[in-house]
Amino acid sequence: MKQTEFVPVCLSLADLCGDGYVAMASCGHAFLNGLSESDVTDMGRTAVDFFPADFQARIAALRAQVGEQVIVGGHSETSPGASIDSFNGATKTALAPVSGLGPYRIGENGRLYLTTKSEHYHASLGHGFPGYGLIDQARRLGIPNATHNNTRGHITRLLEQALVATVNGLAFDDDTGLEAIRSTRQLDVMNRVLNLETGSLALEAALKMILARFYRVQPGMGTPQYAGKTPVILVVGDEEGGLGGNYHGTTILTQIMRGMWPEMAERLASAGAFQVVTVRPNNHEDLARVFAEYNTATTQIAGFFHEIVMMNYGGLLLSREFLHAAYDLCAAHDVPTVCDEIQSCIWNHEIFMFRDYGLKPTFVSVGKGFPGGEYPASRIIFSAAMDNDLPQFGALVTNGQEELASLAYLITLTWAKANAGVTRSVGEYFAERLRAVAQDFDGLVTAVEGYGHMSTLFIRDLDSAKAIAAALVSSGLDISAQTYKADCPPALLTKLPLIADHGLVDFVVDRIRQTLAQFSEAPATV
Repeated sequence: MKQTEFVPVCLSLADLCGDGYVAMASCGHAFLNGLSESDVTDMGRTAVDFFPADFQARIAALRAQVGEQVIVGGHSETSPGASIDSFNGATKTALAPVSGLGPYRIGENGRLYLTTKSEHYHASLGHGFPGYGLIDQARRLGIPNATHNNTRGHITRLLEQALVATVNGLAFDDDTGLEAIRSTRQLDVMNRVLNLETGSLALEAALKMILARFYRVQPGMGTPQYAGKTPVILVVGDEEGGLGGNYHGTTILTQIMRGMWPEMAERLASAGAFQVVTVRPNNHEDLARVFAEYNTATTQIAGFFHEIVMMNYGGLLLSREFLHAAYDLCAAHDVPTVCDEIQSCIWNHEIFMFRDYGLKPTFVSVGKGFPGGEYPASRIIFSAAMDNDLPQFGALVTNGQEELASLAYLITLTWAKANAGVTRSVGEYFAERLRAVAQDFDGLVTAVEGYGHMSTLFIRDLDSAKAIAAALVSSGLDISAQTYKADCPPALLTKLPLIADHGLVDFVVDRIRQTLAQFSEAPATV
């Protein structure tokens, strides 16, 4: 078994956010609570080991008990809740969490589960990650989470700078490089950050800035650059050319972009108000066709929205060649590009997957894994060329500046950057082992898609995929089959947390092999 050596990170709140800031917070805490200076001298200055050896050892020791009943009797007084019918129909109370540690969750049924999808892509560092102890330090100092757009705190502003540095390949403290980046208005240089609550709102903000090139946001504003033309949003669809392959949020217009509200979409397009067109994944002919067809005297491709790993379409991976061809066309036709990294951010050794691909987007959206499940918090990072004077409150954000949520981002980012080599090694190992599984179960497994920790197995038919997923969950692996889209390839989805080592990969893959053997005549090689 390969050994995994995580790079240690051991920092205090003062190390991460600055000693001067912590000193001032300490003085404020002393004043508000009637304490003396000596009472707060060490507050915020105790170093925290982000991922200590004993924590790693406990994770390894629990592995053998995955799937077992570890709490006798389970939880018998479970609440029915009061949600909507669709939520109630999908809820699996037996798997609902009562406790968690690292990559594990104990369900209400008392069984131990491995969070093989990182709790639906949120818990990038698992549960109870010790590094988030710095959040407790901040709370003890009385640093408030709640703030406002007009009072963005030091930690949030520090994060904005760190994100701009990261997307541009700079060190956090490269003040000269950051100043040069901040002053440009090139469409392919990202140097602005908006802080929001959810990924849907981040992508909605990008869409608003794009549409502001076509429509005035409110009376009294100047004439937009493309006033009078129909804005056409380009998305990556499914293999049949339909809209269902993409997913960029749950606001009305982004839902229209993935084929929902079809009658509304038709009326908007007929009126020349808003239109969505699609290209098939990795299809260069489609790209050439839509740019020739929709950049006319009356229509203009307004923006290109894409993921790199299409986690809502079986984890299909878009190729570097396809995306570079799309970006070249966008650059030639003044089309802003929106790289949706809500799913893939943090899970790449470059932190942002677009950097691994060598792309230069106009916008990139991040969320889910960045705050590690500690808070709902998203960000849209974008070019100053799109900073087109949208009103602060009327159009963009009314919240999202929470200080402790920003601190969670900084903790995750710091650990992920230090362990980028581990992320690459473990991710490649996981994908390699799954490809061997696909070869051994050829016919049942039709393809391996995705990237690294975000790898998926395509299964020969939907019924088999659902049955295999159910068997894997029964064995203790929280893996799901993507079944809610009729035109989506039957796929088993995984997204291992970044604290997974090579041994955990072996455990997951071996259990997948054992389960697939129940559904195939092919030999299971364990």
